[in-house]
This record gives sequence, C-alpha cells and structure tokens, in this order.
Amino acid sequence: MTLYDFEALQINGQSVRLDQFKGKALLIVNTASACGFTPQFAGLEALHQQYGSQGLVVLGFPCNQFGAQDKGSNDEIAEFCQLNYGVSFPMMAKVEVNGAGAHPLYQWLCKEAPGLLGTQGIKWNFTKFLVAKDGAVLKRYAPTDTPQSLAKDIEAALT
Repeated sequence: MTLYDFEALQINGQSVRLDQFKGKALLIVNTASACGFTPQFAGLEALHQQYGSQGLVVLGFPCNQFGAQDKGSNDEIAEFCQLNYGVSFPMMAKVEVNGAGAHPLYQWLCKEAPGLLGTQGIKWNFTKFLVAKDGAVLKRYAPTDTPQSLAKDIEAALT
C-alpha cells in the first residue's frame, strides 16, 4: 500500500485521489487555526513556494482533536488560512487523525512512521509526514519541528 491508494476531500468538499500526486514529494500536516504552532502555516507556505516548482506538495489536514483548536467549518478554516497566512497549498477537509474515526490516510501514515518509542497516535497539531515521490513514507516530524528545519530532508526527497 502507498499514499496513492487513498482519497481525501478537499476543503471545498470535492474528492481527490492522491494518486494525482505520483512523482511528487509530499509534506502532509495536521493543522489547527488556534494553536501555538499555527504560525507554522507561514513556514509551510514558504516551503510550498520554494519547492513547489521542484515537485513538493504540501497538504494541510485541519483537525479539531487537540484542545478543540480548529472549531470552524471548512469554509471558515480556508478563509482563516488565506487571510492570515496567504496559504496557497492544498488544504483538505477537516479530519480526525486518531481513534476509531481517524481518516484511513492517517491510520496508514501512523503505521508507516510511528512516533517516539513506537507510538502510532498523533500527539498534537502540526505533526508532519514527508512522503517520497514513490508514495512511501520517509519520515515523521514532531509539531516542534519547524517547516524550515525540514528543508534538507525535502531537498533529498526531491532528488
């Protein structure tokens, strides 16, 4: 199984097959609009601008499971991201990333790249997964890992 076996809803409600990203590296992030890490949207957008033409796709997945920090509707989240951070990378519809209702993509990501001490659950907003051009998960990053700190790994994934 690879990333390309999954589908997700875009923030506008349209379904998207992730196989449309074949041959691209992806940075998949569970986001929140009212979190201490929310300013990372600026860094994620900078990565999108810097590496998008080289084949990087940043995918944001809003999630309200951590401290209820993304209570808004998909429309409100999209507007917040655009107005406050100029987000132009694809934002997906709000999902759950843990538990019985976790999106199948996140169930797979967590199995492919466990966290510290082998834990599979997502611990907080802005956990990041770097996926190779072939759809395999390369690495999982903690919420405290800034987008800028991923640049070398992203560059390696793009070669």
